[in-house]
Amino acid sequence: MTKSNPKVEEFLSKETKWKAEFEKLREIIHNVEELAEEFKWMHPCYTYENKNVVLIHGFKEYCALLFHKGALLKDPHGILIQQSENVQAARQIRFTSLQQINDLEEALEEYVLQAIEIEKSGAEIVFKQTTEFTMAEEFQTKLDENPDLKTAFEALTPGRQRAYLLHFSTPKQSKTRESRIEKCIPKIFEGKGLNDR
Repeated sequence: MTKSNPKVEEFLSKETKWKAEFEKLREIIHNVEELAEEFKWMHPCYTYENKNVVLIHGFKEYCALLFHKGALLKDPHGILIQQSENVQAARQIRFTSLQQINDLEEALEEYVLQAIEIEKSGAEIVFKQTTEFTMAEEFQTKLDENPDLKTAFEALTPGRQRAYLLHFSTPKQSKTRESRIEKCIPKIFEGKGLNDR
């Protein structure tokens, strides 16, 4: 039985929308003895030897189990969801009722056990390289015109580079892309990521 974390207890005591669902998901995870219960990103997170395995979280329309290396899981029940095409590693299993969780209890336990085995094996997700991400034409022009900006951008970590490339290439209108780029240039020069303060 997984040992309870006081921060998770407090979180659950305040939960209103998904309380029953969260408690059932937690019970299923607690049946797997090898995981430690932690509280990360404001949600219950379960780790194996300090590596994140699965997280319980809720949204307006659904609650979910999020498997950090979900892309490596086998999905015999066809229940894993990739939140968006840009999410490379994590996968969710979504629920809108306690009944759905109860109906899938055995399968969920299988997926948690499988996720632990993946962690034990040391398997890693092979992420797309930064060069595989779409470069907005407007940003490429800026880099070509400003060698200092190009140097500053290339000095960022690959994760920060990818976040910017995604942020710049998402809007359909060129004007919006240009606006985003202009707003982010000072942060790039400071060596900061898109969400760094």
